[in-house]
Amino acid sequence: MTQRTAREVHLKARPQGPVTDELFEIVEVPVPDPAPGQVLVRNTLMSVAAVMRTLMDESSVVPLTPFALGAPPAGPAIGEVVAAPGGEVAVGDLVQHRLGWREYALPAAAAVQRIDPAELPDPAAHLSQGPTAWMGVVRGAEVRPGDTVFISGAAGGVGTLAGQIARQRGAAHVIGSTGSQAKADRLVEELGYDAVVIRGAGPIEEQLRRLAPDGVDAVFDNVGGEQLRAAFAVAKRGARIAVVGSLAAQMSGQGPDVLEVDTASLLGRGITLRGVALHDHLDLIPEWNARFGKGLRDGTFTFPHSRLHGIEQAPAALRELTEGRHMGAVIVEL
Repeated sequence: MTQRTAREVHLKARPQGPVTDELFEIVEVPVPDPAPGQVLVRNTLMSVAAVMRTLMDESSVVPLTPFALGAPPAGPAIGEVVAAPGGEVAVGDLVQHRLGWREYALPAAAAVQRIDPAELPDPAAHLSQGPTAWMGVVRGAEVRPGDTVFISGAAGGVGTLAGQIARQRGAAHVIGSTGSQAKADRLVEELGYDAVVIRGAGPIEEQLRRLAPDGVDAVFDNVGGEQLRAAFAVAKRGARIAVVGSLAAQMSGQGPDVLEVDTASLLGRGITLRGVALHDHLDLIPEWNARFGKGLRDGTFTFPHSRLHGIEQAPAALRELTEGRHMGAVIVEL
């Protein structure tokens, strides 16, 4: 009998600059047979994120294992279990795991999470970066009613949800940052932002001071670099600054971005500066899913995302994400 085959996307070469489609190749491989303790999953959805550009390098500025050459990158995916000889999960279960970039995945049964199809109205919403956004707003920046909030990287998968969350937490004034006027307009018109700093339209600090003349109470920083320095300069006494991402360093490929902090100013203004990572706050995920599902159904939340079709579109999805061509999350439907 002829063995079934399926397609995978392999990383063929390390980037020397921006992401290009030529760094990847589509490879046809045999569909594997699961052993006890493993499950065979037919992937239906996968997501790409900016951190994947960093992980394509031989060494990484983030505490994650770089992608190996000649193999599929790792990344969040959702699929249907088609074989499970150990019985840990059932055939037909919808599960989430981290073996995207392939049509069939063979994770350990212990490494998959069952998804309740009724929890969210669209399975792709399980691939949102909402848990990170919720964590950063609620526990990192501790957004409170009446706050003026600054969210950098507002048009990405995290920022498009963080702005909505900040508004629902009672923020009086939500300011974002992005790279184009078109995205800025959508953030204001569709996603709860009051104003937007535009990267490249002048010094970030000057723009932020114009938009928040009395300063900012809470900062959700996705980017680092000039934007974090500007936020620190404009922060009010008692401000809470949450460092949630480091897009400036990840996208430049030039190594860590160093923030010089005036400790006398930090102390004198009573500013809280903290780094927050989702792996320390996994208990928030069920709470987020419950709120997100309710919000998607009653219209109080939206899930901004782009959806490309076919595994062959995965390299383009990552390239277009790093080029800033999409709003929100970027999903590939396999």
